[in-house]
Amino acid sequence: MIVVDTTVLVYAVGAEHPLRDPCRAVVAAVDAGRVTATTTIEVIQEFCHVRARRRDRTDAAALARSYADLFSPLVVVDHDDLRGGLDLFERMDGLGAFDALLAATAQRRGAAALISADVAFARVVDPHHLDPAAPDFAKKLARLG
Repeated sequence: MIVVDTTVLVYAVGAEHPLRDPCRAVVAAVDAGRVTATTTIEVIQEFCHVRARRRDRTDAAALARSYADLFSPLVVVDHDDLRGGLDLFERMDGLGAFDALLAATAQRRGAAALISADVAFARVVDPHHLDPAAPDFAKKLARLG
């Protein structure tokens, strides 16, 4: 199982960008059942917030609902995830509180990888960070399928 960060969702439906196609490939692989992936309710909420800054609320909410369905069942973050995330946040400069919580949540669920365009995740050893900007991203994604 793979955990997907907000950046993947944003780039997949965003304007022309070098990361749009690799992020769309993630969404397509999940939709086709080639890859098992999930995310958290918080990631969906953050996506909706970011999308609504550039588009109208109806568009943002509709896409957020679609992502919630696609990545269902969503991971529900609990108290132990929060404590683990705060521990990571304390130890790792450059990793924000939101990202530390996502990484800790993925760790506790035994995720094989965490896909994000945020390079701060590269310092997290477990789960393995997959960067859509990496030249071998498509191969690594296919291996996880």
